[in-house]
Amino acid sequence: MKVLVTGGTGYIGSHTVIELQQAGYEVIIIDNLSNSNIEVLDGIHKITGQYPIFEKFDICNSQDCNNFFSKYKGITAVIHFAAYKAVGESVEKPLMYYYNNLVSLLNLLDKILSHNINYLVYSSSCTVYGQPESLPVAENAPVQEAKSPYGNTKQISEEIIKDTIHANKKISCISLRYFNPIGAHPNGFIGELPIGEPNNLVPYITQTAYGIREYLRVFGNNYNTHDGTCIRDYIDVVDLSKAHIAALQRMLVHKNINNFEVFNLGAGKGYSVMEVVQCFEKVTGIRLKYKILNRRPGDIERVYADPQKANARLNWKATTSLDNSLLSAWNWEKYYRKKLNC
Repeated sequence: MKVLVTGGTGYIGSHTVIELQQAGYEVIIIDNLSNSNIEVLDGIHKITGQYPIFEKFDICNSQDCNNFFSKYKGITAVIHFAAYKAVGESVEKPLMYYYNNLVSLLNLLDKILSHNINYLVYSSSCTVYGQPESLPVAENAPVQEAKSPYGNTKQISEEIIKDTIHANKKISCISLRYFNPIGAHPNGFIGELPIGEPNNLVPYITQTAYGIREYLRVFGNNYNTHDGTCIRDYIDVVDLSKAHIAALQRMLVHKNINNFEVFNLGAGKGYSVMEVVQCFEKVTGIRLKYKILNRRPGDIERVYADPQKANARLNWKATTSLDNSLLSAWNWEKYYRKKLNC
């Protein structure tokens, strides 16, 4: 069975490609490499023993999309990761986020319809909930006003998908609302590899520990939390990737029972920024330098998941501890830096 993975050389995409290949799927990747590296394909090969098919282009380009789908026939399902994803950057560059995240989805849905592809797994985000009224947040929580253009693109994208499915009953979609992915593959050959300065906490921590960054930036210590720093639900990237296989299998087994479903993917527990820092220091023995800065626009004070629906209906559960996720992220950082210096 052929599965198209857009953004498949990115952080979550590459880990999902590994899970797909190990489950026996034939994988085709589209990625423009704007926030990833072609060397990721070598890491995938080292882990699975095979290279996925790879095509480099931007799916915002409609003609390139037409050419791709004319070339590759028989695709059964699409897992759509390709999007910009930094909350702070989206506040500074909203038009870039609206164009990239929405036009890419519109092009993809158009081709899904015209090429009779029936299954879509969409990479969504807990940012659709805004600042939830109560915690843990479940899928039936009201969708609040987005706090960032990035979050708004995820809200709008889910609405676009629902409207498309309503008009085209043959299509099924599962939208997976991620909380905060961290960690790296335990084999150590792939992990999070941000281009330029990281926007996420854990790669900034590992780069600081390695000496790439002078200090860790902590955005705000005056939130209404036990230590004043933001609270998030951190989920290991391998656990997260396995949920995409579970979502795909659910749609294949339960064809058209429910054409659009959403699932929270989280560990179900919140950790503050400083708790993550302290945990990293504990598992690595490295003291981190950090500075408290002003709050970052678009950041939510606290959010963590109620993952019971995914646990029950996808038969999936996050099992990796925060300790092990941070250790795998650190091992990946060391491996990558040593590789660069070879």
